Amino acid sequence: MKECEYQQISPGAAPPPASPGARRPGPAAPPGPGPGPPPLASAPRWSSSGSGSGSIGRRPQRKWEVFPGRNRFYCGGRLMLAGHGGVFALTLLLILTTTILFFVFDCPFLAQQLTLAIPIIAAILFFFVMSCLLQTSFTDPGILPRATVCEAAALEKQIDNTGSSTYRPPPRTREVMINGQMVKLKYCFTCKMFRPPRTSHCSVCDNCVERFDHHCPWVGNCVGRRNYRFFYAFILSLSFLTAFIFACVVTHLTLRSQGSNFLSTLKETPASVLELVICFFSIWSILGLSGFHTYLVASNLTTNEDIKGSWSSKRGGEASVNPYSHKSVITNCCAVLCGPLPPSLIDRRGFVQPDAMLPSPIRSDEPTFGAKPDINMCVRGLKDLLRTIALCLSRCGLGGARHPAPLPA
Repeated sequence: MKECEYQQISPGAAPPPASPGARRPGPAAPPGPGPGPPPLASAPRWSSSGSGSGSIGRRPQRKWEVFPGRNRFYCGGRLMLAGHGGVFALTLLLILTTTILFFVFDCPFLAQQLTLAIPIIAAILFFFVMSCLLQTSFTDPGILPRATVCEAAALEKQIDNTGSSTYRPPPRTREVMINGQMVKLKYCFTCKMFRPPRTSHCSVCDNCVERFDHHCPWVGNCVGRRNYRFFYAFILSLSFLTAFIFACVVTHLTLRSQGSNFLSTLKETPASVLELVICFFSIWSILGLSGFHTYLVASNLTTNEDIKGSWSSKRGGEASVNPYSHKSVITNCCAVLCGPLPPSLIDRRGFVQPDAMLPSPIRSDEPTFGAKPDINMCVRGLKDLLRTIALCLSRCGLGGARHPAPLPA
C-alpha cells in the first residue's frame, strides 16, 4: 500500500500556558518557607460552579457537553448524530414500515405456497440493513478536533514568519507532495488549522471531517473515513432488500390473482400495494446510488472529489493523476473497505480539563520570543499570588509569630 505523508500540527508542540487562576489555594494552608509554588492540578472541570471551599458532590463535565460542532450526543456521548434528525427518522420509518408490512401480509402466503427460505432471507437482509444504518448514523465519521489557542497562535506565528512584509493575511493554501503529486492543503479559519489531504469542512455539522465524502441527511450524519464502509454496505444491502421485497410482492399478487380479477386482488391486499409503490419509487435511486459509489470505491475517489473534478478535467483544467489510487480495482476496494478502522480523535467520553477551557492569555507590551516569556510571566503571577495570601494570613493572625519566607525573585 502507498503511504501518504503530509504536514500536520503536532498537538504536543505548543502546550497551553498555565494560568495562575487555575487553582485556588485554601485559606488554611499558608505557603511554607522551603518548597516553591505548587504545580497546577489537572482535575476535570466541574459543571456546577458555587462559592464553596471544595467541589465535593459536583458532576465533572464531559467533552461532548462543550463540543463546538452542531452534532447531537446520546447515551452520555457514546452515540452522536447530526442535525437532520427528522430525515433520519423518515428513513427509519420507510424501512421499518415496508419490512413489517412484508412480514405480516406477504411472507405467510409465500412461505406456504413457495418456500420457507423467503422470510429467512428477508430477515437476514433486514438486520444487515439496520445494523449498517445505525453504525453509519451514530459513528464518528472522522471529525478532526479543532486547534487549541496555543496551537492556533503557533501556526499563525509560523505563517507570519514565512510571509512577506507586504502580505499580512495568512495564505489559504499550502502545497505538499503525496506520491509524486502536488496537493494543496487549505486553511480552515473555523478550526484554525491546515486541513489534511482529502479533508473538508462540513457546513451542516460545522466540523472538519477526514476523507470527507458528503453529508447525507438520510442517514443523519457526515460520511467520512470512519463510517464510509458502513454507508456503502448500507446502500448495497438496501438495494438487495428493496429488490427482493419488490419481486416477492409482485409474485404474491400474481399468485393470488390466478383465477380471479387482478383489480379485485389489489383491493383485497392494500398493504402489498403500498409496499409495491414504496419499493418502485425507491429502487431506482438506491440502485443508482449503489452503482455510483461502487465506481468511487473501485477508483478510490470520494463524492466531493468527483463533483469538484479534483483529478479530472471536468472544469476545463489540466487532468492530473489521482495520487490515492493504487492502480488496481481490487487493491482500491481493499484499501477503502477492508483497511483498519482509525480511532476517533474527539474523545467524547473524556473530561474537560481546566486548562483546555481557559481563554487566551493577556499579552503584555513586552516583546515575546517563543514560549519562555509566557511561562515566566505565569510563574511570577503565582509568586505574587502566594505573597498576597501569606501577607493576608499574617495580618489576620492565622500565621502565628512566623513570617512567610521571601520567595526568590
